[in-house]
Amino acid sequence: MFNELIAFIFGLNIGSFLNVCIYRLPKSESIVNPPSHCPKCNKKIEWFDNLPLISYILLRGKCRNCKTTISPRYFLVELLTGVMFFFLMFKFGLSFDFFIFMIFTCVLIIVTFIDFDHFLIPDVLVLPGIVLGLAVSVKNSLLVNLSPLFFDVSYPFSAFLNSLTGAIFGFLSLLFVAVLGEMLFKKEAMGGGDLKLLAMMGAFLGWRNVFFTIFMSSLVGSVIGIALILFKKKGRWEYIPYGPYLALAGIISIFWGDILIAKFLNL
Repeated sequence: MFNELIAFIFGLNIGSFLNVCIYRLPKSESIVNPPSHCPKCNKKIEWFDNLPLISYILLRGKCRNCKTTISPRYFLVELLTGVMFFFLMFKFGLSFDFFIFMIFTCVLIIVTFIDFDHFLIPDVLVLPGIVLGLAVSVKNSLLVNLSPLFFDVSYPFSAFLNSLTGAIFGFLSLLFVAVLGEMLFKKEAMGGGDLKLLAMMGAFLGWRNVFFTIFMSSLVGSVIGIALILFKKKGRWEYIPYGPYLALAGIISIFWGDILIAKFLNL
């Protein structure tokens, strides 16, 4: 489990950077400068107060200088990223796939928390993600022995066609839902960011997993939506961000998508 442990520690540090992205990207701020600082007192956070998980525990969730409470989300994002990297290493080993799906997972984590806060999915994340997913599929088409993951490689450029079809189908399927929902409810039913997010996921996972992602995300989102209605939660929950449920379904697809699809088809 040595590689998995290293991946976990590496993930904790990347998770700290993801927290910066989650906080700054919606504000169109640089994710590089200025260095990490307390949003309340603007004091620079020293390296010994910026150790993933450890610093949060030692500081008891408060800024060393102004004692402002630090959101537990910072701890959660670091831990979540570390755990995800652990299981990605467990599944893929130290391979090209590990690094590709490491990037993919990081995008999904950032998208999840930004969408929860702002009902926004930044183009700066998903549009390059679509390009990367398609580029990886080209590599899979040309060098099938390296990484045929999620793709049929039985004929030339089948992986690329699978990826391209996944991206197009992902976009168009939610576009149909968005147009239909707007016609029925006379208001926006699906944000444009959701369409581009699913297009990115289709580029990485292929068209078969797009079906699975739509089904799983709709199922989870519906359960949450019904629960909010039953408990009469109003205000900001009048609209439910769909991106987090797409992201969750994408994570499930990485680890169990093909297995679950095969079981469903065997029925």
